[in-house]
Amino acid sequence: MTTQGAQPDTTELEAWLDANAEAIDAHQELASEILPQLGRAGVFRIGVPAHLGGSGATIADAIEAVAHVAEHSLAAAFVFWGQRTFIEYVLQSPNETLRTRWIDALISGELAGATGLSNAMKYLSNIEPLQMKARSLGNSQWTLEGALPWITNLRPQAFVAAAAFDHASLESNTPPSIFAIPHNAKGVTRSEDLDLIALRASNTAALRVEGTVLDETYRITADAPTWLAQVRPSFLGLQCGMSIGLARRCLAAVSETGPASRAAVADEAQHLARDLDDLTHRLKDGVLKGIFVTAPAALFEIRIALAGVVEAAVGLEVQVTSGRGYLRGQGGTARRMREAAFVPIVTPSLVQLKNQLAMHRKAQAA
Repeated sequence: MTTQGAQPDTTELEAWLDANAEAIDAHQELASEILPQLGRAGVFRIGVPAHLGGSGATIADAIEAVAHVAEHSLAAAFVFWGQRTFIEYVLQSPNETLRTRWIDALISGELAGATGLSNAMKYLSNIEPLQMKARSLGNSQWTLEGALPWITNLRPQAFVAAAAFDHASLESNTPPSIFAIPHNAKGVTRSEDLDLIALRASNTAALRVEGTVLDETYRITADAPTWLAQVRPSFLGLQCGMSIGLARRCLAAVSETGPASRAAVADEAQHLARDLDDLTHRLKDGVLKGIFVTAPAALFEIRIALAGVVEAAVGLEVQVTSGRGYLRGQGGTARRMREAAFVPIVTPSLVQLKNQLAMHRKAQAA
């Protein structure tokens, strides 16, 4: 894909990630440093219009940037995905006040943006109901209630989280709204970090809102279903960048082994590399052209296929590194195995997507 505008120099970021990848996967001590490191590298500006302080590049370039970070650390790429996806919400919202209020702090990494819309994306696909309720107080104010059990990038220092709310007190044909919930609003509480087996420095926690009152200036959209369909390609496209980068790094590790090991898996590695390139091209092309807005099944298929490439690529890496890869501190193979185990379960999970595709095919057949 063509790139517009100057891209940031990420040399220092890459060095920091390589030096700390094991620590930010296995421990929480460096959780507060990931977002500032990404912000200083300028990666959040990629795909943001120049008049808003961005690089002027495209969403495809932002996907590539997530992939590049994932080659060094999936935990950092997970944080990147959450931040950049929230930035995309602000960019695609009709609410100009949100952009004026937060865009500078978001692209600098001063403020964490948390995409709490996994529940909403599952709601859009009829997987589960919304877990949050909004009650109108009149005068363009709402009282918000509910809880979300898993949100990434809830940086304790300062965050704003997106969440979808049903209008419980209104008629059933009123569409849900999506609000941006600041960390310091009354009634907003964040749990302790979840006890993950990996990606532990990703500031992943639960969020609860109880009696939180927000006004119209905090509403991302008043028509969640329509807006979610528009933003879903960016949500999933940026998420797929995580798989692309991890698969690339696993295949690079295969190419770095001895000649005998490389020869044993050469055909498989070449086949995976071709599949990865093809899927990456299709993903970026579809997001740029808006294909996935009306054809989400095609995007689901790419997400599932990329997860398969990750699984196969990390499997090849394990084969060629043999016993050495089972030791701590030996090139990151063990860490990438843990990272790869996350790819099938990040929302929407592969099981959820496969069920959606089955329903889609059944409807087409009917």
